[in-house]
Amino acid sequence: MATQLAKWLIVFGAFLVVVGGIILLANRLGMGGLKLPLGRLPGDIRIQGENFTCFIPIASSILLSILLTVLLNLIVRFLNR
Repeated sequence: MATQLAKWLIVFGAFLVVVGGIILLANRLGMGGLKLPLGRLPGDIRIQGENFTCFIPIASSILLSILLTVLLNLIVRFLNR
């Protein structure tokens, strides 16, 4: 069980390193204009007062949850073959 968890953590860590590298490379090559509308989607709540700001990213959280669920399911199916 611990060995399987260790393997998953290594795969997940490697995935994060690759995604981070792609983002850094895109910014250095001038493709930093690729901006996701996360945080500005309809359904994200922003309350601003004089001395405070409250931000509740409901729609962005749901979208990220769906995307990560699909991605992780694909990874699990690929690794179980």
